[in-house]
Amino acid sequence: MEERAINFKNLCSREYQGHKKKVHSVAWNCVGTKLASGSVDHTARIWNIDPHGHGKVKDIELKGHTDSVDQLCWDPKHPDVVATAAGDKTVRFWDARSGKCTQNVELSGENINITYKPDGTHIAVGNKEDELTILDVRKYKPIHRRKFNYEVNEIAWNTTGELFFLTTGNGTVEVLAYPSLKVLHTLMAHTAGCYCIGIDPLGRYFAVGSADSLVSLWNVSDILCIRTFTKLEWPVRTISFNYTGEYIASASEDLFVDISNVQSGRSIHQIPCKAPMNSVEWNPKYNLLAYAGDDKNKYQADDGH
Repeated sequence: MEERAINFKNLCSREYQGHKKKVHSVAWNCVGTKLASGSVDHTARIWNIDPHGHGKVKDIELKGHTDSVDQLCWDPKHPDVVATAAGDKTVRFWDARSGKCTQNVELSGENINITYKPDGTHIAVGNKEDELTILDVRKYKPIHRRKFNYEVNEIAWNTTGELFFLTTGNGTVEVLAYPSLKVLHTLMAHTAGCYCIGIDPLGRYFAVGSADSLVSLWNVSDILCIRTFTKLEWPVRTISFNYTGEYIASASEDLFVDISNVQSGRSIHQIPCKAPMNSVEWNPKYNLLAYAGDDKNKYQADDGH
């Protein structure tokens, strides 16, 4: 079967510098016009991006956290609301137009993971003490708190919001019913800790990245592993599906971002990097990939269309 591939020959990249220290997280807003980045330098930034342009990019600094901004996520229904999770035990909500913090929620531990429910009503936060907090975004109040007796890494809802996934240090993925948080499946997914999870925007698959350097692809319908992607040689830190669900990007301490075809499992392109990468995310509307890591810079590559 012929693959309808991005024209990687026309690949171009742009680099944006703003943070003083390494970047832990990048994320696009729901309409693909703004990119947020969170850094060890205690700040987040919003970059206004023209997906087809190469002009000067305006950015706004979000200041207020007193520790590393480890992860951030955009409201899936509002293109100007972004939430940040930081080591200062707070989650902050920001207006991306003004750069002002609109809500500051104090939690119990150093926050490392954050994700929105697809309908925008709830937000899940994981901390270094392996505690999960679910916040009701309408009231900014916790509605669930659960402490786990194992290492909990990245967390995610499926596209319909009825399943909730935890990746764990035991090499398992816990699949929970939502909102009950009852465990439906414990997947023996990898031979080492599972670090990250990506959700196919079409709702068919989820992918898991592990310390064993593999990315596994799972069917949401029957929770079965379909294939693995084997191009990386270091623990997988970050993965993302593109907007059509055709491609998956993954990155690690390997000095490239791998792009593979989801259906064939074949690696079709590698973007060279100067340092280990911490975060990759495809734009929700275009084949535009943002990635960031340990060398203080932000990069993007697109397909030149």
